[in-house]
Amino acid sequence: MSTTDVRRGDPVTTVLTWEVRPGREQEFERWTLGITRCARRFPGNEGVSWLRPEDGHRFHAVLRWSDAHRLTAWLESDERAAWHARIDDIATELGSERQSTTGLETWFSLPGTTVRPPVRWKMVLTTFLGAFPCTLLIQWLVAPRTAAWPLPLRAAVFPVMLLPVLTYLVMPLLSRLLRRWLYPPPDH
Repeated sequence: MSTTDVRRGDPVTTVLTWEVRPGREQEFERWTLGITRCARRFPGNEGVSWLRPEDGHRFHAVLRWSDAHRLTAWLESDERAAWHARIDDIATELGSERQSTTGLETWFSLPGTTVRPPVRWKMVLTTFLGAFPCTLLIQWLVAPRTAAWPLPLRAAVFPVMLLPVLTYLVMPLLSRLLRRWLYPPPDH
């Protein structure tokens, strides 16, 4: 799915893939810190995460934006172009592998790569490990304060609080922490 395939008002997640020249990984990692700070200040940015390879030289940037229009503005911005000019001899963005998505599949898969999502039972267990503590906290801290509210309003509080926490904090963290279990090497 390209950024033009995403409906205009939907939040969008984009994965960018970089091929880093051997021996230049530390320079590239320093560069990622700067461009990440720049992107986070850009209107509509909702977060940037970097996935570093265990082997090889392909790095992946996972960018979350409020909508496709603001993502496009960042991708075409002078600020981004200036940051890219700094690493011409260090790394190359593989534009042919850029993809954008709008769903929860980004919890477990990397669009534009050959990495397969984990088996479903691992996704279910990982999601449970993330959702259960959040659910417990919401039930403990919020549910008693909303007990007198009408049922539809009480029911709305739960997903409004849970889903952003899972999407932006818990699941990216769990995916990194459980990476070796979720994505075992092909020989296992």
